[in-house]
Parts: sequence; C-alpha cells; structure tokens
Amino acid sequence: MEEIGITQQSIRAFREFLLENEKAPATVQKYVGEAEHLREFLAGEPLTKKELLAYREHLQQQCGARTVNNKLSAVNAYLLFLGAEHCHVKQLRVQRQAFREERRELSEAEYRRLIAAARGRKDQRLYHVMLTICTTGIRVSELRFITAETLASGRTEIRLKGKSRVVLLPRELAQRLRQYAQARGIRSGPLFRTRTGMPLDRSNIWREMKTLCREAGVAPEKVFPHNLRHLFARSFYEQEKDLAHLADILGHSSIETTRIYVAVSTQVHEQMLQRMRLIL
Repeated sequence: MEEIGITQQSIRAFREFLLENEKAPATVQKYVGEAEHLREFLAGEPLTKKELLAYREHLQQQCGARTVNNKLSAVNAYLLFLGAEHCHVKQLRVQRQAFREERRELSEAEYRRLIAAARGRKDQRLYHVMLTICTTGIRVSELRFITAETLASGRTEIRLKGKSRVVLLPRELAQRLRQYAQARGIRSGPLFRTRTGMPLDRSNIWREMKTLCREAGVAPEKVFPHNLRHLFARSFYEQEKDLAHLADILGHSSIETTRIYVAVSTQVHEQMLQRMRLIL
C-alpha cells in the first residue's frame, strides 16, 4: 500500500473541500486545525494505522474523552478526504452522563448579573447579543440571521449546513432590538456587527463576555456564549418537558444532543438520591 504523508498542500485542499461543501466557518476552522495538529504529531512520519492509534493515545493523555472524540471526528473526515479510510480509528466509548457538572453551567441568577453588568455599559451591543441568544436559543454563528428586516415579522429563517428552521423572536425582544437598530442607524442587514461592518463572530463575543465576569461576580469558566444557549434549553424544558420540540427549536439533528443540554445538576441528582431513603 502506498505511503501517505500529510502536507500543507493537502490540508489547504481539505479546507477548500470543506468550503465547497458549505461547511460552517467554525467547522472549517476546527477540522483544518485538527489536521494541522495531526501533521505536527507525525513530524514527517508516514500516515499509518499504528501512528493514528498512537495519536489517539496521545490525545487521551491531554484531553477528556468527549474532546478526544471531537478531535478524532475531524481527523477521520480528513483521512476520508485523503482516501486513507484504512487508517480510521474508533472513537472512545463514553456513557452518557445522567447529570451535569454545575461548576461550568451558568445559572439564571448569574445570567441576570451578567445582563445587568452589560446593560450598565455605554455600548449596548453585548447586552443585546446576550439577550438575543438567551431568549431564542440560537447559536453564535446564527446571530447574523437576526437582521433589521426580520424585526418587523418577529421571526427569522436560519439557513446553515444545508438545513433551515424558523426561529421566533419574542415580542419584547423584537421591540428592544428595533430600538437598538434605530439608535445605531441600522436599516438593513445583520444587527450585530464589528466596527468594520462584518458580522460578530464567536471570538468577539467570547472576549467581551469575559470582561463582565469580575463586575458581575461570575466565575470566568462559566462565561461563554454557548452557555446562554444551554440556559435557554434548560428554562424551556422546565416549562414544556418536550424534548423533541426543544430539539427542533435548537436545530439539533439528534435528540441525544438535546438530552445533554437538559440533564439535571449534580445537586438535584443528589437530592433525588436522598429522597429515595434507601440507606437504612
């Protein structure tokens, strides 16, 4: 079997392949980054199943099981592109956790403190970004679909990864966003932009949110945009208890992903165990 090496040229071609297949920018960045990490690990050695198994072992020493699997998923996509399916390695078997770890989950009280801190600032962009994510459950990458044109109808169509779904904007949110757009002189296009007019990305929002931590008294490890989406999911599920409906709203292809969002906290899990009164 002909030896296969990983080159910068093949990684660039992989990137073009992902773009042509309309992968989201964040996905392209992640997959290309993982291909680069594999190239660095191999250090010029040819690509073999033995080397890939060693790479999986290396990842296990550096990361948790779920992170390892995410990285292997990207690597396997790159191997498929290279025609090196024979080098594919299996992902680690991870049993779904019955409860979530609270140390990284944002509570409603902490969210309220963050919102209050953001609302007190002169620049109201971050306040409205956080409000929009947490009251609609959309992804950061979907913020660009919140445009001046969508505010009149109170709904927007999200079109990503070959899928489309309609997201409703709560009436009060739409009203506040109209006021925000009017104050900024935004008459068309995305509401949330950089100074150069480009749509905000994950890094812009992540960085700005981190600046609120000390003022709001919230641990930095809890403060990132995706936690707002998790908070929306938990709040919605507490009201309706309909996992399938929630999966549709969040745009999840698998209901198993949605289950992770609404798992009970360790504290609630412990309380349930205590109520069982089986220790005699």
